[in-house]
Amino acid sequence: MLDAGLIEIGDDVLIAGNVGIYTAGHALDPELRLKTGAEYAIPVKIGNNVWIGAGVTVCPGVTIGDNSVIGAGAVVTKSIPSNSLAYGNPAHVVRQFDERDKQYYFKQRRVSQEYLDKLANHETFHR
Repeated sequence: MLDAGLIEIGDDVLIAGNVGIYTAGHALDPELRLKTGAEYAIPVKIGNNVWIGAGVTVCPGVTIGDNSVIGAGAVVTKSIPSNSLAYGNPAHVVRQFDERDKQYYFKQRRVSQEYLDKLANHETFHR
């Protein structure tokens, strides 16, 4: 994390390896950049319950909304709304999450009722 500016991270955020979160940048004009070393900082905000996959780059000024998932290797140059799946370079919203996502966890694999019951009762569950 390069923290020339504020990086705000919400509750229950998962951040995988090799993630870069940057708030700092330099002027595009070479004269200004080279002669003055002018630097700017724009805060980054990551909401609650966000999952950021491996190798993601988060650029200055970005907000990632609550409950969103950022796919591995994404370069997040613009803000991502809540409840979104986003990936790519540059990152873009692929879809919004809905009720179906509470039943299926990955490629049509259904979450078992046993697992949901244990979660509801705050029990630990290991396979």
